[in-house]
Amino acid sequence: MPVVQGKNGVQLFVYDPNPKGREIIVMIHGWPLNHTMYEYQYQMLSQYRCIIPDLRGFGKSSAPFLGYSYDDFADDLILTVRQMRLENFTLVGFSMGGAIALHYMKRHKGYGVKKLVLMAAAAPSFTKQPDFPYGLEKSAVTELIDQGSSNRPEMLKAFGELFLKPEESEAFRSWVMGIGLDASMSGTIKSLLTLRDADLIDDTRFVKVPTGIFHGKLDRVCLYEIGVQLHELIRGSHLYTFEKSGHCIFHDELDDFNHQHYDFIRS
Repeated sequence: MPVVQGKNGVQLFVYDPNPKGREIIVMIHGWPLNHTMYEYQYQMLSQYRCIIPDLRGFGKSSAPFLGYSYDDFADDLILTVRQMRLENFTLVGFSMGGAIALHYMKRHKGYGVKKLVLMAAAAPSFTKQPDFPYGLEKSAVTELIDQGSSNRPEMLKAFGELFLKPEESEAFRSWVMGIGLDASMSGTIKSLLTLRDADLIDDTRFVKVPTGIFHGKLDRVCLYEIGVQLHELIRGSHLYTFEKSGHCIFHDELDDFNHQHYDFIRS
């Protein structure tokens, strides 16, 4: 699998299992995960070329001490797109990855993107802002940051209770926990600071491509109201609501999600 040069020399691992795929899908993972979260999607998309980078600080990419703003993540993405010579692709982002994808549309004018998929996106704001009364309280994210700074495994376990539906199997919980533990301390904590403080409401004006917004009605991390607001802010977007899904939208209603996701990509 290729390794590309990100911003300030950061080494970015890119999962690229089918380089000869007929169309390109670039998939951005969420916090605190890595490219493996999409294994239940790229199997169904096997005829496509799925490009899934590990964000700086996560998975197999290098983990600088600083540099976890949405500007940094979007700049890593444009460098990946240019070095791999990607064009006319669908850009998919989950949770924090959705916020990164949205910011890419503004900061880099949506370079190469023909369609946009925002899954349980932490955008336009993950937390409540003066002009955005939705999302989590900033104090709740600060508590996660404080807990993660002293006991990251315990913090990830507590976050998993919000991330996963109550009836989820212990085996799947362990799998998600393992992915989170594989992230760096720097990436985990400093990305949370970005999630807590960033406001991307203005970024929505720069989305000019067909956009699908996929959000679970039972989401306790990126609340469903955020997805509704995102739909209203992005002109011409389509909102796909999953009545039985929480934040783990890529697995909670797996078959239904995969089919609707696939239909949007190929339409």
